[in-house]
Amino acid sequence: MNAIVTSMIANLHAKPDKASELVDEILYGMTVRIMEDIDEGWIRIQTAYRYEGYCQKDNLMFHEVKTDTWLQGAKHFINQSFADVLQQPRIQSTKMMTLVKGSIICSMAIDEKDPEWATVQLVSGEIGYVRREWLREKIPENSLSEQQLRENVVQTALSYLAAPYRWGGKSPLGIDCSGLCSMAYMLNGVYIYRDAKIVEGFPIKEISLEHIQKGDLLYFPGHIALYIGDNLYVHSSLGGNEVTINSLDDQHQHYRKDLATSITAVGSLFK
Repeated sequence: MNAIVTSMIANLHAKPDKASELVDEILYGMTVRIMEDIDEGWIRIQTAYRYEGYCQKDNLMFHEVKTDTWLQGAKHFINQSFADVLQQPRIQSTKMMTLVKGSIICSMAIDEKDPEWATVQLVSGEIGYVRREWLREKIPENSLSEQQLRENVVQTALSYLAAPYRWGGKSPLGIDCSGLCSMAYMLNGVYIYRDAKIVEGFPIKEISLEHIQKGDLLYFPGHIALYIGDNLYVHSSLGGNEVTINSLDDQHQHYRKDLATSITAVGSLFK
């Protein structure tokens, strides 16, 4: 059985306890698979990218028919750091809810007479309006050339610059190192492993450092970064408290010796 996330962000915990470690965040409109019904308040779930944890039931809608309909119709995601869904297509209208970058939404129609606004449907079935430029159609897997995908992944990662570090986070409100890299790929139609390691069964494969290109991944002990070219990489740094850019070049002002000298692997989606 599947369910849909109905809150802006649903926390995924290591245990069925709000005080346990936050291991991931699931964003509005994402669907999850029900693995185990724990009790009245908690359920164990698996995300579309095969990550598992415990979520509070209040964050989910359990309705098989509606979930199937949502999976077929929700073809857009929020491409702005934050976006308000409004009751009417005007900026002064009442806010229905706020969604963060990466949230899934069902776009109903775009009025050519008013191209600024798109009509959207929420999981509840309510109709609202979002600025058209803040929506982006989901990218089907394998629909981009290698060069375009590499560039898109880099630009998506850079769109989170200065977002604060949050352990287990995956939004502009707060994001961790693997959350940043996985979202950069997910928003471009590719699911990679959520944590900072290469795992068999996922599309990232190890390559040599000398072959690294834009969009490839750098692995360190307990950390991951996305290479953006010219010896630079973007990452959400616990030590730096936010998403930032650093360099592998020891002559660069943003060189970090602790990372540049501790690379454990380089990963790539491409052969």
